[in-house]
Amino acid sequence: MCSGRSSLSSLAFWASLLLFPIGALSANLEGALYRDLMKGYSRNIRPAEKHEDITEVKLKMTLTNLISLNEKEEELTTSVWIEMQWCDYRLRWDNKPQYKVYQNITRMRIPSKHIWLPDIGLENNVDGKFEVAVYVNALIDPDGCVTWIPPAIYRSSCPIRVNYFPFDWQNCTMVFRSQTYSANEINLLLMPEDNVTVEWVEIDPQAFTENGEWVIKHRPAKQIINERTSRDELDYQELVFFLVIQRKPLFYIINIIVPCVLFSSLGLLVYYLPAKAGGQKCTMSIAILLAQTVFLFLIAKKVPETSQAVPLIGKYLMFVMVFTTIVVMNAVVVLNVSLRTPNTHSMSDRVRQVLLNFLPRMMRMHMQPWAPKDGSGRSGENGYPFARRRRSSVGLIAKADEYMLRTARSELMFTRLKKRDGLMAIALQKIQNGLEEGTAQEIGASLAKASAEVQECVAACKHITESARQQSDFQNENEEWFLAARVIDRVCFFAMAMLFILGTIGIFLMGHFNRAPSTPFPGDPKRYLPE
Repeated sequence: MCSGRSSLSSLAFWASLLLFPIGALSANLEGALYRDLMKGYSRNIRPAEKHEDITEVKLKMTLTNLISLNEKEEELTTSVWIEMQWCDYRLRWDNKPQYKVYQNITRMRIPSKHIWLPDIGLENNVDGKFEVAVYVNALIDPDGCVTWIPPAIYRSSCPIRVNYFPFDWQNCTMVFRSQTYSANEINLLLMPEDNVTVEWVEIDPQAFTENGEWVIKHRPAKQIINERTSRDELDYQELVFFLVIQRKPLFYIINIIVPCVLFSSLGLLVYYLPAKAGGQKCTMSIAILLAQTVFLFLIAKKVPETSQAVPLIGKYLMFVMVFTTIVVMNAVVVLNVSLRTPNTHSMSDRVRQVLLNFLPRMMRMHMQPWAPKDGSGRSGENGYPFARRRRSSVGLIAKADEYMLRTARSELMFTRLKKRDGLMAIALQKIQNGLEEGTAQEIGASLAKASAEVQECVAACKHITESARQQSDFQNENEEWFLAARVIDRVCFFAMAMLFILGTIGIFLMGHFNRAPSTPFPGDPKRYLPE
């Protein structure tokens, strides 16, 4: 009985010793497979059984975030996942007798730095970093095919076309190429899925983050073969991923375009100031010009420093700056015309006909039409007498001041003396004395005595009449220059208003119709999108 118990215990002991290694081995099959696969493996040798064999490397890019597009530096920043697939016969463990114990392992994870990599990197990067961000583990299938999906943040060069900024669209590319292997060693292909080649940039809706400034219109991918180079050169084959993006202009419309249009339109209000307020007009226009210059500096800090094209907003700012400069010139010209006097300038009848009759009638200005004077000195039109113009008190005061400056002080004193004790009073006194005597001889003698005074009185009356007529003509001509300045100011207002409205609409319509094309490539109707 004791011997039976001892035999059972010894059997159990030996059974436990035999089963323990088997359980331990089953728990560490991946580790054992990894050690077996890495025996004699060199990560520096291309996985080709024969030297003339070409290794196929398939690639797909998944975009997770369009981070930014720096127009100043012409740099596109993106966050992507690069999926690569190739087959390495040295990592295969199915259908091999020595690896029969590992047949239940369907996928292995091996550090990517321990196996061969195709050395594919972003060719058009701008920061000198050709590698990925993290060297994640590679997934190995039993047939030896490797799947490697490393994440990366790439900064690639993107030539910026500033012609229609901020209503522009850009075509940015990301070029991938092997840095060490030529087309005789590896073959770069786009990855197929469900027997369909993925000819587009993959976007995962759950992981993708929308950009606030750009919207993606097209995202095709192509394999480019440069026939001009030989297969031994590295740039013979490359995979190019395109991103055709359209700018969302709302930010620029609210913060730049609308303020610029509003304060530029203030230049039209300059024409509502009086014609003689030239100083105020010039001050207001120059203040607007300075504000436009500030906005031009803000735009210059945003776009690239290139002389190949001028951005659309820059064209508009230059347009409104020229517009404001013309407004200042108009204000100076109108002020010059309004301050002219008959002493310095003369106005011909043809100019009067155009500025005082034709143009006011066309522009519906409420002005008394001008008519040439007839032989009697009266002016009329179509047989009707010319009505005297109504003058403002300001104009009368100005003309009175000018008359006081032109008239000598002695003449003014003589006019006062004539009112108090004039020649007419002396002549009438002499005639009255003759009439009191009553005889014809005495009346004749009194008239003879008064004849010199009468002649002097008539001459003085003629002088006064001529002076009054000259003063009236001077005032009329002075007022005609002022009215001509008003007409010129009104003509400039209508011309500049039409120029501003048509120029603003025309320039921004150019940007409105600048849209990304309906297809990624001209002449190719294919949209390069999943069905």
